Amino acid sequence: MRLFFTLAFFAALSLAVGIMLSGDDQDVDWLVAGGLFGVALAGEGVRLWLRRGRARSRESSGI
Repeated sequence: MRLFFTLAFFAALSLAVGIMLSGDDQDVDWLVAGGLFGVALAGEGVRLWLRRGRARSRESSGI
């Protein structure tokens, strides 16, 4: 559920930045908005990957 809210927040934020950077065109700068959302997706993916890696390292006893 946290992932959904985080991605929804970054989607709205990316869309807002795309609208603000569009200027007088009254259109969304989709390249900027998509790039920012891509960075957010990559960051969340890395966060989940690191969390899963730490969980795996706790499972192994090391003996």
